Amino acid sequence: MGLVHRITPCLWFADAAEDAATAYCDIFPNSRITRVLRYDAASARAANRPKGSVLTVEFELDDQSFTALNGGPLFRFNESISFVVRCDTQAEIDHYWDALTRGGDPMAQQCGWLKDRFGVSWQVVPASLPDWLSDADPARAARVMRAMLAMRKLDVAPLQAAYDGED
Repeated sequence: MGLVHRITPCLWFADAAEDAATAYCDIFPNSRITRVLRYDAASARAANRPKGSVLTVEFELDDQSFTALNGGPLFRFNESISFVVRCDTQAEIDHYWDALTRGGDPMAQQCGWLKDRFGVSWQVVPASLPDWLSDADPARAARVMRAMLAMRKLDVAPLQAAYDGED
């Protein structure tokens, strides 16, 4: 059994839980699928799903536990929930942005937000961004905010330059 957290996000998919878990595990290091549960006869009848099809997939992304549920098309993802990926380098931002937008929608939002091919929203950001935006010097924070608002995929160099007061 995998790592158990008190709180585990559960993502409701129409029928792509296993595909999504596999894709996410391919993108993030230290990730793995820990358990796959299938609909038995009774649960398949109750949910109007095929017997033996995937019910849930438990997986870990970089040591964070998740559950993916195949619950049918009743609910869809929206931007009210997103996952923040904090990156130490521009190369990491590029990697996660490129991998998560493959088949998704990188233009759906600004400021590092994207939607993956499953409709899940992500924010791919420099790890320093919260510190820059909450700097004690309001002018510094405002410069970073202005620079960030002009970006879709975040670019560390111009954000750092804005923080440092460079044009």
